[in-house]
Amino acid sequence: MSTPTRRFPEDFTWGSATASYQIEGAVAEGGRGPSIWDTFSHTPGKVLGGDTGDVADDHYHRWAEDIGHIKDLGLKAYRFSIAWPRVQPGGRGEFNAEGIAFYSTLVDALLAAGIEPVVTLYHWDLPQELEDEGGWTNRQTAYLFAEYARRMAQELGDRISVWTTLNEPWCAAYLGYASGVHAPGRTDGAAALAAAHHLNLAHGLAGAAVREVLGADTKVSVTLNLHVTHPVDPDSAADRAAVAKIDDVGNEVFLGPMLEGAYPQSLLDNTSHVTDWSFVHDGDLALIRIPLSILGVNYYSSSRARFYDGTGERQQADGHGDGAGSPWVGCEDVEFLPQPGPYTAMGWNIDPDAFRDLLVRIGRRFPDTPLMVTENGAAFDDEVAPDGAVHDENRIDYLRRHFTAALDALEQGIDLRGYFVWSLLDNFEWSFGYERRFGIIRVDYDTQLRTPKDSALWYREVVRTGTIG
Repeated sequence: MSTPTRRFPEDFTWGSATASYQIEGAVAEGGRGPSIWDTFSHTPGKVLGGDTGDVADDHYHRWAEDIGHIKDLGLKAYRFSIAWPRVQPGGRGEFNAEGIAFYSTLVDALLAAGIEPVVTLYHWDLPQELEDEGGWTNRQTAYLFAEYARRMAQELGDRISVWTTLNEPWCAAYLGYASGVHAPGRTDGAAALAAAHHLNLAHGLAGAAVREVLGADTKVSVTLNLHVTHPVDPDSAADRAAVAKIDDVGNEVFLGPMLEGAYPQSLLDNTSHVTDWSFVHDGDLALIRIPLSILGVNYYSSSRARFYDGTGERQQADGHGDGAGSPWVGCEDVEFLPQPGPYTAMGWNIDPDAFRDLLVRIGRRFPDTPLMVTENGAAFDDEVAPDGAVHDENRIDYLRRHFTAALDALEQGIDLRGYFVWSLLDNFEWSFGYERRFGIIRVDYDTQLRTPKDSALWYREVVRTGTIG
């Protein structure tokens, strides 16, 4: 007897994702102001190879071609981010009509091609002028972000399928303000916790602003990179406690206030030697906890941690780069051990089982909040064959295994609505510059030639059939 073919639901949303600073280029065109990533990438030693996003994929000029590729792949949706400094150069005051027109035209073209626009309002490119005033450590930034969100809702209206407030606020807060490996490059644990709270506040205020303009039924989302950390010794109470601390700083700092209206007391206790949390004002938690239409989940790899007893050098194999500080604020007695392989070109382990378990755990914890995989993908050392093709079987294998994990979660009753592969295009990979390629479409950075890799062609068949080949 043959085994029935496993299929994704007919209405499952297949898409791909990008971010403004990673693909747009044209950083000094169309009235755009500087962002913290312009400043950071132009600071010697901050980005591998001295790379910057000045040109990136030149998407600002080549967007029509890129939409053509999205349509050719049969994708139902495209997740992209708006560059705040392109539409409001200083982060306050005057808006830039030319920048707004760029995104409005992009949205119209996506709709004309039958592609749902999924907008992310913040994917890390904060206007530099706001960072000069404290950035996300400054409470006022959250309110300015809400006004920016309100204006975007007024300009783009009901043409947007889903409004995502923030992408991976963990990275923005902890990699930007604690470890220093991301813009703005600060290394202050107390600043990172303040930034995390103000990002939470920005999420709530912005989501409410969008709904005030477009109606209470407007789909509002947030995207979190939820960490899956296993204890090195599951039988060790100390190792389990170490993982719990990582879970608080990595996950609960956002899940708690956004979905449950509170920070865990354990997080407040474990970080009390870093900050007194006085930046949390009365009423903030009610503002943060807005109803979510979708919770976006980004996943790439897992980690393992244990209690650090102070013996020997503390290991920090968490996959988040070597910064001057640790992103794990208040976790000085925790260390990360290397994970077993195989690995991607980022040095991240490949662990689809952890992905499945994450989706099941979050889906069961928040059964009334639909999930969407808003980023998943892998960087590999792609080679161009003599015929000009890129035969990236390793990426196909990675995606196949993770798609299967998502299907497993669906079959366990998890309300998973869609999957966005990261990334549509090879692009500026933050502090790793252009050396790491995540795209299912190859970009030749000298000529800007786009070449769909074998993974893109394989993905097109998954989208067409709803089955994993």
